[in-house]
Amino acid sequence: MKKSLEVVGAVIVREGQILCAQRGHHGQLPGVWEFPGGKVEHGESKAEALIREIREELSVEISVGDEVVCTRHEYDFAIINLTTFRCSIVSGDLSASEHSRLVWLYPADLFSLRWAPADVPAVISLQETV
Repeated sequence: MKKSLEVVGAVIVREGQILCAQRGHHGQLPGVWEFPGGKVEHGESKAEALIREIREELSVEISVGDEVVCTRHEYDFAIINLTTFRCSIVSGDLSASEHSRLVWLYPADLFSLRWAPADVPAVISLQETV
């Protein structure tokens, strides 16, 4: 049986644009785009996990807002339960430690990138709320 992971993603919005992060070319899902975030650790709330992950991955502090969407996707390596939240940067200078590229795009342009399958429902939701 595949392991099931609880994962959170940050839809970081700035001046109408959304931060998109490209996974590195090693590990699972190389080179695809995602909303930055990561696994929820035991004893953490989803918001706490997201704040910690973004601090580790992007060196910024965020505020966590409303849930965008919660999806379940079965990959070859695991079942991912992904909850995405609208977020904003409150302090710090954006710096990618885990991702190969970061770009800011308007919601209408998000599908110009090749997204990780678990993130696609959030992308669709963001395009519908423009």
